[in-house]
Order: sequence, then structure tokens, then C-alpha cells
Amino acid sequence: MFKDRLDAAHQLTKALNKYEGQNPLVLAIPRGAVPMGVWMAQALHGEMDVVLVRKLSAPFQPEVAIGAVDETGLAYLSPFAAAMGINPQYVKDEIQRQMKTLKSRRQQYSQIRAPIPVQGRVVIVVDDGLATGATMMSALKALRQHHPQRLVCAIPVASPEALAKIQPLADETVCLSAPEDFMAVAQFYQQFPQVDDAQVLALLQPKFSA
Repeated sequence: MFKDRLDAAHQLTKALNKYEGQNPLVLAIPRGAVPMGVWMAQALHGEMDVVLVRKLSAPFQPEVAIGAVDETGLAYLSPFAAAMGINPQYVKDEIQRQMKTLKSRRQQYSQIRAPIPVQGRVVIVVDDGLATGATMMSALKALRQHHPQRLVCAIPVASPEALAKIQPLADETVCLSAPEDFMAVAQFYQQFPQVDDAQVLALLQPKFSA
């Protein structure tokens, strides 16, 4: 159990302290992980940015992920998506919906500063937890194409199934807990408030992320 996201970030940083002094690039998955990424980058004496991916939601069940898409349009679909009998047109429409959100966020974030290049860097991708692992899988696949020196996945908690899916996609995976009774990320936090766009934009200001 974590007190809040900053408590989780503090514990993750301890597990990642070997990267202190290597100027790691900490990439947070918006929105929940952004406060974590800011704290971790400062503690590790690195830089912080975001990696933009979006969950693809199941019909009539927006909390259920059937996959994810990155800002280039590359989509990952969970194997069970086909088993659910989801209409292919729904999937195409959902990808387009989420791409609009990604483009809007990139436009907002770019007004603050340009994305930090990944190539040749130690890159630590952080999220506040993994249920299906779809967004983290999408993020890791997208980042691998930009040739980081080392690609690290860092999460406080994950379902065992999600952890097994993402481990082959990273050079190293740091996960503090993968309990068998996992039902939702929020169950492992005493405080788990929503992080809104205004908070993300404020945290991306250079005074926070430098």
C-alpha cells in the first residue's frame, strides 16, 4: 500500500538509484504519472518529459482497456479484444477518438517546450500502476523505435498478467509489487486523486521539470 503517488515515486527512486548521475530521461505517462515523473527526475538528477499514449476503451465500459495507441497512430490490441466480439469499425473509431486527444495534448505541451529526444539516453518510463498493461506496452514499443541506450519500465504496482506482458519490451523492469489479488491500481493507494490537464501543464513548466 502506498500513501500516494509521491510516496510511490520515492520508493521507485530508491530502486532506481543506480541511474543517478547518468542524466536519465524520465518519461511519465499522462496524466497520473506526471507528478511522479517530476519528483523522480529531480531525485535522480535527470530530465523529465511525457510519453503520449492512450488507452482504447471497450464499448460501454470505458474503464476496460482493449488496447492502446501512441501518437504516431501505432495501435496495440489485447488478444481478448477479438474474443469480446468487438466490431472492427468500433476499434477504428476508438483509435481516431484517442488520436484526437493525443494530438490536442501534444499541441498543448509543445507550447511549453519541445519533446526531449530519446536516442542514446537512459530512458525510464513511469506509470502509477498497470492493470492490463496496454498503455505501457504501447509506450515501450513506440520509444524503442527511437533507439534509447537503455529502456527501463518503472511501476509501483501491476497485475501479474500485465507485468508478464511488459517485461519482454524493456531492458529492465522495476515493479515494487505484483499482488495476486490485484483488481485495480487505486486499491493500492491510500490517496489516489485524479490529475487534470491543468496540473500536467503546470508540472511541465521548466521550473519543475528541469
